Amino acid sequence: MIPLVAGPRPLVMGVVNVTPDSFSDGGEWFEPEAAIAHGRSLLAEGADLLDIGGESTRPGAERPPVEEELRRVIPVVRALAAEGAVLSIDTMRASVAAAALEDGASLVNDVSGGLADGEMAGLVAESGVPFIAMHWRGHSADMQSRAVYGDVIAEVSRELRDRVDALQASGVRRERIILDPGFGFAKTAEHNWTLLRHLDDLVELGHPLLVGTSRKAFLGRLGRPEGAEPRPAPERDLQTAVTSFHAARHGAWAVRVHDVASTIQALDVADALGGTDQLRSSHE
Repeated sequence: MIPLVAGPRPLVMGVVNVTPDSFSDGGEWFEPEAAIAHGRSLLAEGADLLDIGGESTRPGAERPPVEEELRRVIPVVRALAAEGAVLSIDTMRASVAAAALEDGASLVNDVSGGLADGEMAGLVAESGVPFIAMHWRGHSADMQSRAVYGDVIAEVSRELRDRVDALQASGVRRERIILDPGFGFAKTAEHNWTLLRHLDDLVELGHPLLVGTSRKAFLGRLGRPEGAEPRPAPERDLQTAVTSFHAARHGAWAVRVHDVASTIQALDVADALGGTDQLRSSHE
């Protein structure tokens, strides 16, 4: 059973993209056998749970048919669950979530927070599984046009609270809701950095907080000349590890990452320096 309170260090959620077009590793784990082997590798490196997804949510991505999403993820969920892995299904579709839960997934991670499919909240309420609700302003095809904020912390916090209220009204238990501020989703680079600087404000919303900065473009632009292309996604793992360290020091429940090994090392350093408990006590 995965704890739904922040512990002395964040849980590590390893990413398994069963897609041909994800921004970080598009196509590398597209076939079920490759994805299953990759999941096993992430678990061996120390991942606490795996997030299995069959739809790319990179900016501009087009949605696959539901039948194709099911074809991608269900064999992976079934195989890894049979081996005892704790699995999250990364989907915006209630039908995909239902099939994955039936085959052994334990959590639902919906980047739309239940907005994309009107049946999602009812499914989660009925199943009673933990539900990760991300801050979301629209599908990937045009989401960056919605990256307009007066005060990104205040507005993301308010929109997440509104989502929690709507989910509760649909029967989802408050204590089963995990929040994700949605790094890279309808956010500019500066919005992302501001959210990272103010993780404490997001933790204070009173829900477990998932931090998913892994390999995002705003990390790839660090240290690059103006107008230059960002570093390729696989070259952003060091920056990701630093943000995972930061998340650990500011009360995150979990970090969602592609490179589990470097993340584990970063969290070991956070532990050696005192972890989140020491940081909190120093502020009291």
